[in-house]
Amino acid sequence: MIKYRNILVVIDPLHDEQAALSRALYLAKREDEAKITALLSIYDFSYEMTSMLSVDEREAMRAGVIEERKQWLDEVLKEYRSQGIPIDAKVVWHNRLFECVIQEVLDQGHDLVVKSTHPHPTLQSIIFTPNDWHILRKCPTPVLMVKEHDWPENGNILAAIHASSDDPSHTTMNQNIATEAKDLCKLLGANLHVVNAYPSAPVNIAIELPDFDPQRYNENVHDFHEKELGEFVEQHFSCPLTSHLREGLADDVIPDVAAEIDAEIVILGTSGRSGFSAALIGNTAEHVIDQLNCDLLALKPDNFVCPLADTGNTN
Repeated sequence: MIKYRNILVVIDPLHDEQAALSRALYLAKREDEAKITALLSIYDFSYEMTSMLSVDEREAMRAGVIEERKQWLDEVLKEYRSQGIPIDAKVVWHNRLFECVIQEVLDQGHDLVVKSTHPHPTLQSIIFTPNDWHILRKCPTPVLMVKEHDWPENGNILAAIHASSDDPSHTTMNQNIATEAKDLCKLLGANLHVVNAYPSAPVNIAIELPDFDPQRYNENVHDFHEKELGEFVEQHFSCPLTSHLREGLADDVIPDVAAEIDAEIVILGTSGRSGFSAALIGNTAEHVIDQLNCDLLALKPDNFVCPLADTGNTN
């Protein structure tokens, strides 16, 4: 089975234990001829502000720091390299981690990015968009965000879809999620679960229309989504699975179901928004990531265009 042959791992510079690298190795061992690149992005603004030094001297200082961190990374990789999977070490001087990661993907054609993630303080998330969010929005290849959660044998994988959408791009995304989920379940020997959230009756309609029956409305909506989900499952899955149809926002339903089944991975699609619309709206992956206690695999739409690919503009 060929799934991930060229994996990029984003190294955490603050820890010797690398959760993302461990996860990448777990996947690579189940592939044929898989390889891993361990990418460490470093930057120290003080080196740019040393006005007393010439350009060549600053370059030499940066080279010295890069070499020092390369030695640290090689030491960290010793244990991981002993497991038989080729791991290349790459240290890059760059002031924006997400740009460094995405450029590496564009240059080297990686088919998966693996990065450990940590909770984002609410205020920080409002003022500064974390690197995780930039990578989720702008990386052209699937992104696996890793948390401190085991991948047990015979574990559970949760695929989040919106089966009732008549938007062609959503339909294609649902199909891609289904394919990814089936492949990963086969690769990891996991059990497959599918979740579909549907909305409840809008409160303003219930208030404005005296004869409106919210219970009847909700029953009709449930029946419609149940039919759509059943048809999607029948069409796209031949393997055994468990379906979860829940009323509520996807941002809430997905983490709830993931917690109930103790999922090891949640698979969902991202809108790929960037710029002002992303700052205002965000997307489900970003809303869900901090609520999950498991890994998140985010996929891009087929028509996604990476902002760095042509213009180099990542805002």
